[in-house]
Amino acid sequence: MDIISFEPLAKTTAIDSITAYQKYISPSKGFSCSHRLLHGGDSCSNYVKRMLSEQKLHEAVQSSLKRFQECAAASKTLTSIKTRADFRCIVIPCCLPL
Repeated sequence: MDIISFEPLAKTTAIDSITAYQKYISPSKGFSCSHRLLHGGDSCSNYVKRMLSEQKLHEAVQSSLKRFQECAAASKTLTSIKTRADFRCIVIPCCLPL
């Protein structure tokens, strides 16, 4: 009996879902990822897509959770120094306390 791995399908589905979010939902929000605004580099969605492409699924999930925690901290920092200029990230769980 062949063993079918769930991982490739899960990773492809997640990457395709993030791509759809970036194409259809994110542009209409009018604001951006707090982590990217504060630190530069990838937005959380681009970071997660990259991790899914480069790592095993469980490693990508762990990296993504850490990144969401960092994004939540970045959101608090931006709020406290009042440099937000009406930008914040509402991607669940991005920028929300974990």
